[in-house]
Amino acid sequence: MRKDVPGQEEPRKWFRSHLLGREVELQELYELSLSELDLLMAETAEIRSDLENRARNHGRWCTAGYMLELARIIDARRMRD
Repeated sequence: MRKDVPGQEEPRKWFRSHLLGREVELQELYELSLSELDLLMAETAEIRSDLENRARNHGRWCTAGYMLELARIIDARRMRD
């Protein structure tokens, strides 16, 4: 586990990304390339914008939101550095 991963992001939480073709764990967001991070943000933003998806699979909808917000924070931090 990387030392700069905040404690609240250490518990196992994953998202199956169709664009990346694999499951991505929360902690892995810190390791993704910018292009992979962009793909994940696009995919999770699409899931979050589909309110019918919320009713069909609330857990995936919530996880997508969490992944999207963390990916945005990481992206902004990388752009700043």
